[in-house]
Amino acid sequence: MMKLIEYRGHIRNYRELCSELDIDSTLSREQRESEIITKGYEKWGSALPDKLYGMFAFCISDTENDEIFCARDHFGTKPFYYYITESGKLLCGTMIRGIMEQEGFVKELNTDMLQIYMSLTYVGGEDTFFKGVKKLMPGCYMKFADGRAEITRYWTPTFNPDNSRSLEEWGDEIHSLTRQIMTEVKDDDETAESFLSGGVDSSYVLAMSDAEVSNSCGYDDERFDESGMAKQTADLLGRKNNRCVITPEAYFEAVPYVMYNMEQPLGDASAIAFAVACRETAKHTKLCYSGEGADEFFGGYNMYRNAERYGENLRTFYVGNTNIMKEDEKKRILASYNDEVLPINIAKHIYEETEGLDPLSIMSDVDIQIWLEGDIYLNVDKMSEAAGLEIRMPLTDRRMFDIASRMPSCYKVNDETNKVALRTAAAKVLPEEIAFRKKLGFIVPIRIWLADERYNSDVRAKFSSDIAAKFFNMDEINAIFEEYIGGNSDNWRKVWTIYTFLVWYEEYFVKR
Repeated sequence: MMKLIEYRGHIRNYRELCSELDIDSTLSREQRESEIITKGYEKWGSALPDKLYGMFAFCISDTENDEIFCARDHFGTKPFYYYITESGKLLCGTMIRGIMEQEGFVKELNTDMLQIYMSLTYVGGEDTFFKGVKKLMPGCYMKFADGRAEITRYWTPTFNPDNSRSLEEWGDEIHSLTRQIMTEVKDDDETAESFLSGGVDSSYVLAMSDAEVSNSCGYDDERFDESGMAKQTADLLGRKNNRCVITPEAYFEAVPYVMYNMEQPLGDASAIAFAVACRETAKHTKLCYSGEGADEFFGGYNMYRNAERYGENLRTFYVGNTNIMKEDEKKRILASYNDEVLPINIAKHIYEETEGLDPLSIMSDVDIQIWLEGDIYLNVDKMSEAAGLEIRMPLTDRRMFDIASRMPSCYKVNDETNKVALRTAAAKVLPEEIAFRKKLGFIVPIRIWLADERYNSDVRAKFSSDIAAKFFNMDEINAIFEEYIGGNSDNWRKVWTIYTFLVWYEEYFVKR
C-alpha cells in the first residue's frame, strides 16, 4: 500500500497523467494530485518524478516493501529536508521546523555553514545550518529502508546547442510553449493575480495570462522605484495594478519575521521586500504568478556578458550569482575557520558535468543548480507560504529549460542586451520598449537605509552583542560596519549578510 505522507506543489500535466492512471480529473486539486503521486508510484516506481511537470516535493510510505520514497522536482522549486536520528529513524519534510518538532531530533548549529554563507549570502549545497539536517537536492529522489538513505539523481541539466535555427524561430518556440504552459498553471475555477516589476519576465507572464490584477512594490525614493514602469505596463495591458509602498520602518521590522519563516538565514536584501509584498498581496488573493527562472535559463544577468572573458578561470571562482567575501577576509572575520570548507567545492561536480561547454552555459548551469535552489526558489516558497499565498512560476518549467538548453549562447546574450530570444518572444505581445527594457533587477534602497542612524540601531546592537562575539572577530566586523557608515557603500552586502545571520541565530538558538 502506498501512503502519501507529505506533498507540496502543483502538477501541470495532470490531465495526461489522470488519463494514463485512470484518475477522475474532476477531483479537487488536492485529491487529484495525491492520487497521481500514489498511483504513479505504484505504476512507475522511482521513474515517477521524471514524468511530472511542475513544482513538487513529496514523501511516500511504501508499506509493502517497508520503504520510504522522497522526491524533489527538477529545479528545486519546493524544498525538502531530511534528518536521520541516532536510532536510525528518518525525519523528513518540506519544513525544517516540522522536523525539529519530532522525537529524536537534536538541535545543533552547523558552524561550517557560516563560511559558505559569508560568501554566497545563502545556504548553498546539501548541508544546512542545522547539523544533520540535509536538503534533498533538485532532480533527486531518496529511498530509505533499514535505517539507510540511498539518494539517486534522476535529472541533470544538459546543454546541446543547435546552431541551425534563427533567432525568430527560437522566439516562436518560446512563445508557443509559454502559451501552452499558461493553460496548465491553474484550473478553470481558480483565479490568479500576477506579480509585476518593471522587467520583461513578469511583464511577459502578465501579458500571456488571464490575470486581471497585477501587484507591484515600490519606494518613495524614485531612484529605486520600478512601480511606475510596472503601472505603465499594466495600463497598456488593461490590467489593474496594486502598488505596495515599502517604507524603511516596515522593511527593518520584517527582518526577524523573514529569518524565522525562511528557516535558514538569507542575505538577499530583496527577500525582505518580497515578504512584505507577499503579505500585502495575500490580503486580496491566494494565488499569484511570478516570473522566476527566465534569467538563469535564457541569460538574464549582466555578468553573463563577461562569460567569454572568464573562460577557464570560471572553475576557480564562480560558485553562483553572488560571491561577496573571499577566504582571506573570512579568516580575519570568523572566530573559527575550517580550511576544508570552501564554496567552490559545492560547484565542482557541475564543472565536471559541463566539461567542454561554452562559458555562458557553464555559468547558467551553476546558477540553475546552486543559486536558484538556494536563494530564489527558497525565498519564493518560504515567504509565500508564510503569508498564506501560493505562487506559481510559469517560466520555470523543464520544457522551457529544454528550449534554453538547445539555444546557442549568442541568442541569450549579445553586445546590446541579454535574454535576446526571450525578449523576442515577449515582443509578440509587448511593445519593444518594454520587451527590450534594460534589466534593473529587484532593487532595494538598503544600501542607503542601512547607513541611516534612524534605522540601523538594531544592526549596530547586533554587531556588538555577545552572540556576535561567539562567531566573529568583533574588531573586524565593526570595522567593516564603520567603513560602510563612513562612505564605503560597497560594504553594505557584507554588513547585511552578517546581520541577517545574527538575527536568524537569535530566532532559532536564543528565543527558542
